Amino acid sequence: MPEYPDLECYLSALERRVKGQVLERVRLSSPFVLRTVEPPLSSVHGKRIVGLRRVGKRLVFELDDGLFLVLHLMVAGRLSWKEPNAKVPGRAGLAAFDFSGGTLILTEVSTKKRASLHLVHGEAALKAIDRGGLEVMSAHLDQFAERLRSENHTLKRALTDPRLFSAIGNAYSDEILHRARLSPVKQTKQLTGEEIARLFTATREVLGEWKDRLLAEVGDGWPEKVTAFRPEMAVHGKHQQPCPVCGALVQRIVYAENETNYCARCQAQGRLLADRSLSRLLKDDWPTTLDELEEYVATRGGSPIGRRRP
Repeated sequence: MPEYPDLECYLSALERRVKGQVLERVRLSSPFVLRTVEPPLSSVHGKRIVGLRRVGKRLVFELDDGLFLVLHLMVAGRLSWKEPNAKVPGRAGLAAFDFSGGTLILTEVSTKKRASLHLVHGEAALKAIDRGGLEVMSAHLDQFAERLRSENHTLKRALTDPRLFSAIGNAYSDEILHRARLSPVKQTKQLTGEEIARLFTATREVLGEWKDRLLAEVGDGWPEKVTAFRPEMAVHGKHQQPCPVCGALVQRIVYAENETNYCARCQAQGRLLADRSLSRLLKDDWPTTLDELEEYVATRGGSPIGRRRP
């Protein structure tokens, strides 16, 4: 799912292309992408884009007459900029937004169509869509600490909860926790003041650095490569590859459709964090430290952590 750095990159590219331009029409290839009926979608035709913003992980187009088009890309939604009146791709295409200088195409390469488009009127209606997550890049440490301590969750869950923090997902939460040298399963209520300050700094550093990196890569072009897996990342998507800080192999916890990547040495004092399904399968054979894991590999010829859930 596109997160803060990717969304800011999209906003920058959109600012250069559509701000101040008239939205001539919206063409829907899939009627299910539109989740509102009032105001009617036709009411945006001929309206000017007067501003763009981000609300959490949603991209917002502000139009004349207090109208807001709100686009949520979810996991597989992507935007591309094409020539005027470009055709919407067959299977993956969801919608096209036509301007005189080009067409913005929304696609979703997934069997589960989750991307959504809302049309609302007025700031109050827009605010009702906001999940309320704190914008860390503009927040102070005390605000961050208060939000973090407001509920007792694992750090991974807290960082990715849109009600607590805005536009942080699976990928960048892994990178943030690695930078902060904190375990993804540590409970928020157990954090010391120093650890919270470290996490706050790491969050701002990681998100800011990646935003700057992506903007520099795109330049005046269009962000074509929006992905959660990048070779420069420290741990996310790097299972069984060496940690760039200490050299230990990156580990993972698999759950549902996601996984958490972490360095046991940098983040968990050398302890392996148990994957629930594998813990039940292996029981007493589950290695609990890096040393035990190395012994397991040496004696049994393979890592239990390398297996995926059936």
